Amino acid sequence: MARVIPLRPADPPEMQARAMDNLRFIRETMEAAATFTAVSGWGTVIIGFTALVAAVIAASTDSMTRWVFIWTCEAVLSVCISFYTMTLKARSVGLPLWSEPARKILFSFAPPLAVGALLTLVCYEHKLIGLLPGVWMLLYGVGVVAAGTFSVRIVPVMGIAFMAVGTVALFAPSSWTTACMAAGFGGLHLFFGILIARRHGG
Repeated sequence: MARVIPLRPADPPEMQARAMDNLRFIRETMEAAATFTAVSGWGTVIIGFTALVAAVIAASTDSMTRWVFIWTCEAVLSVCISFYTMTLKARSVGLPLWSEPARKILFSFAPPLAVGALLTLVCYEHKLIGLLPGVWMLLYGVGVVAAGTFSVRIVPVMGIAFMAVGTVALFAPSSWTTACMAAGFGGLHLFFGILIARRHGG
C-alpha cells in the first residue's frame, strides 16, 4: 500500500502579508541609503563652457541690468543642460532618474536656489550688483554640498570649492565681478566636470 504524504498547508495570509511588508521595508531602506550616480561630468563641462561664453558677453556690457539678465539666462540654460545630461546618463546605465536619492538631491538643492533668486531681486533693487557673484557662488556651493551628500563623493568637494571662490568674490573689488564669475561658474565646472566624467563614467 502506497504511503500517503500529507500536503503542507499554505502559509497563512498574515505571514504572507508580513513577508511582503518586510520586503517593502528592505527595498525602501536600500533606496534611501543609495547614492545618485547619474551626475553628468560632461554636462558639467558644457555648463562651464557656456559660463565662460556668458562671462565674455557680460564683460562687454556697461549696463548692470543687461549683466544680470545675461547671467540669469546662463543660470536657466545651465539647469536645462544639467537635467538633460543627467537624464541621458541615467538611461545609459539603466538607473531611474526619479529615485529616492534623486528626490533628496532636488529637495536639498532647490532651497538655496530659491534664496539666491530672492536675494538677486533685493540686490538689484538696492543697486548692490557687486555682491551678486559672491552671493550666487556661496548659495550654489551650499546647495551642491547639501545635495552632494546623496551623490558621489566629489560633488560636495565641488560645492566647497564654490563656497571658497564665492567668499573671495564677496570681498573682492567690483572690477573683479565678471572675472570671479568666470573663475567660479566657468573654471570650477570645467575642472570638476572632467574629474567626474573620468572617475564616474561620463
